[in-house]
Amino acid sequence: MSQIAEKIKPADHGRRMSLADFEHAETVEGCLYELGRGVIIVSEVPNPPHLAQVTAIRRQLSAYDVAHPGRIYTIAGGGECKILLSDLDSERHPDLAVYKTSPPGDESDVWYVWVPEVVIEVVSPDSEHRDYVDKREEYFSFGVLEYWIFNADRQEMLVLRRHGGRWAEQPVRPPQTYSTRRLPGLVIDCAAVFQAARAVRE
Repeated sequence: MSQIAEKIKPADHGRRMSLADFEHAETVEGCLYELGRGVIIVSEVPNPPHLAQVTAIRRQLSAYDVAHPGRIYTIAGGGECKILLSDLDSERHPDLAVYKTSPPGDESDVWYVWVPEVVIEVVSPDSEHRDYVDKREEYFSFGVLEYWIFNADRQEMLVLRRHGGRWAEQPVRPPQTYSTRRLPGLVIDCAAVFQAARAVRE
């Protein structure tokens, strides 16, 4: 007889759970669910300004992908990928992840071993500590090469680049743009991202 998967609900926020149980659990619709250091994190669906920023970033990456075919394998959103860290009991769903290579190995363990070159988070009011502290450590541990944090309130894109055994930080603020050797020819216009959030609020 097969075991019935447990269903996680909003009231489970803060409850402890193993990654093995969390990964195979069902969830009640209407919220977003992550596992951070063995603790269930329940978040509201991001607001329109957050979505506008994610969309603006994705459009810039997609335009690059069209102009430079073959350099990006895929651009995945939070519902399309996950990062699993068994040693930390964490399951993360970044706002965007850029994969330059196809998935390796067996499909059953792909999210444990498929490392995106770039991971992107857009800061929400309730996600600041997770984005700047918890995920900073976890994405480095997973092997991510660059981690970009967009914060419309600060009008700042914080770029973290892997440098030896640590992250090297580079704040980027409008009207500055950002280019990375990971994707030659890409120019990220953070002003356009933050303008997208303002346009929704106005």
